[in-house]
Amino acid sequence: MPDQFDQFAAKMREHDMSETAISQFHRLYDVWKADEGSTWIRESDVEPLTDVPSFHDVYETIDHDEAVNAFAKTAFLKLNGGLGTSMGLDCAKSLLPVRRHKARQMRFIDIILGQVITTRQRLGVELPMTLMNSFRTSKDTMKVIHANRKFHQTGIPTEIIQHVEPKIDLATGAPVSFPSNPDLEWCPPGHGDLFSTIWESGLLDTLQEHGFKYLFISNSDNLGARPSRTLAQHFENTGAPFMVEVATRTYADRKGGHIVRDKATGRLLLREMSQVHDDDKADAQNIDKHPYFNTNSIWVRIDALREKLAEYNGVLPLPVIRNMKTVDPTDSSSTPVVQLETAMGAAISLFEGAICVQVDRMRFLPVKTTDDLFIMRSDRFHLTDSYEMEDGNYIFPSVKLDPRYYKNIHDFDERFPYSVPSLAAANSVTIEGDWTFGRDVAMFADAKLSDEGTPCYVPNGEYVGPQGVEPDNWI
Repeated sequence: MPDQFDQFAAKMREHDMSETAISQFHRLYDVWKADEGSTWIRESDVEPLTDVPSFHDVYETIDHDEAVNAFAKTAFLKLNGGLGTSMGLDCAKSLLPVRRHKARQMRFIDIILGQVITTRQRLGVELPMTLMNSFRTSKDTMKVIHANRKFHQTGIPTEIIQHVEPKIDLATGAPVSFPSNPDLEWCPPGHGDLFSTIWESGLLDTLQEHGFKYLFISNSDNLGARPSRTLAQHFENTGAPFMVEVATRTYADRKGGHIVRDKATGRLLLREMSQVHDDDKADAQNIDKHPYFNTNSIWVRIDALREKLAEYNGVLPLPVIRNMKTVDPTDSSSTPVVQLETAMGAAISLFEGAICVQVDRMRFLPVKTTDDLFIMRSDRFHLTDSYEMEDGNYIFPSVKLDPRYYKNIHDFDERFPYSVPSLAAANSVTIEGDWTFGRDVAMFADAKLSDEGTPCYVPNGEYVGPQGVEPDNWI
């Protein structure tokens, strides 16, 4: 139906959505209706990304005293719109406790604030921080921000609010209706929405007025994405408009988004696995051929981004990602819907001269699941006084926790009432079945607990290895 989008526009206006938000969704909808949402990026059309300068190479080439000057022109933006629903949270994921520091329970947001405050004090820079919240994360998160007596910021907003968009009824192509919970009729447009939100908020103009030239953007659930004067100086030295931090792929990263070079244009592209043709999957997942993955931490020149957004009236032409779900994600029998999204890193293809820099795993510590949280809360990490999540080598054991008992954060916390076990000597951890842990449990080698068919308990001070809980008389 040619006028079908009018239903979406009317619904969005009733929801007090801006014309920019409506224009952005209109573009996504048109791409989806034209069935262009899954355009392949074929292996034959791209070249692997190689010879990327590493953080260590960069570190040796810059004057670290001068680097403070570049850093002083840098602003910090954190994507904080996620609710952590994959872990059963009903609040901002950044409010989830990560670990203790000097007896105080620290959440993601507390650690992020600590990173900003200590950096300001140590280097004498302004380093303004802005959160991109969603309507669902704003209230609780900003309450924490305002309660922190050491964090002060004037003239530059501490938050901007990302847009929402209607979910599409897959059968009819119309806005989905769910009267029992109308909130579920809406979804976020992916972190690519950052750009139209920034444009609409006027944040770039404000930053320029205050003398800032660079913007560092990262996810709030990646505590490794700290402000860095080294990278700020490198970015300034290159003169590039856009820089993506990439990390070396391991086998576990083989299905993640990675950067490639378009043979026709010479520009860099973000290729997600949803854009890989079946015939190309072996090549795309070959970590020797395509050695780097996208960490979703980007550096952008404020004037270049402002110019690009003005060119497209605030709505960048990013590739459309189609997510097939049900209107109630917890009820597989509810109405099938499609949610249209874009990825922030995909903007790399729009900037002539965009570059990448290879960083160590210490700058990529995401928490997407309770398996990740298990490692983050363990003795593998030490939270320093400058709020760096420090580990010896940042090579972590693979962790597989039984999703029936550990996927939901409340179930997870219930089974680790004291703390998670020691992982200092563990190569991998596999927990099958319903196990609850006492104090001071240690795991070693390829630790595994098998499903006993009934709830089980690991007593205080026990060791768990390849054969399960070790017997008391082991030598």
